[in-house]
Amino acid sequence: MRRFSSRNQLVTLNEINITPLLDLAFVLLIIFIITTPLLEQSISVKLPNGGESKETANPNDTVTAEVSPTGTYYLKGHKVASVAEMERQLVAEYRKNPKMVVRIRADASGAYRLPVGIINICQRNGITRFQLATEPEKR
Repeated sequence: MRRFSSRNQLVTLNEINITPLLDLAFVLLIIFIITTPLLEQSISVKLPNGGESKETANPNDTVTAEVSPTGTYYLKGHKVASVAEMERQLVAEYRKNPKMVVRIRADASGAYRLPVGIINICQRNGITRFQLATEPEKR
């Protein structure tokens, strides 16, 4: 005949160990904190100094238009084939959201005509809300 000891009985756990859950939550938080600034910028540009560091526009209403020092245009992180294509896409975005703000990012050492071209596109199509991205001055 077989004997059953009291050690082999199934025991019901009455509490949940949340330590692994908290560890996972903190790791995910750290990953998001590190990767969020990297997702914001699509191309590497050295912004000019000056201006305020606060952003006053609603992030949902902001569309980022960027131009590299070599004259390559980007809209919302995607390369645009030409200035005419950028104008077409900006007008389409403006029709979707009339409260749209165009955030212009350009390299400080690049040609002045490149970001001015984006401003001209905005003015030609009635987009009056735009901002030039700058680095805050060091005090």
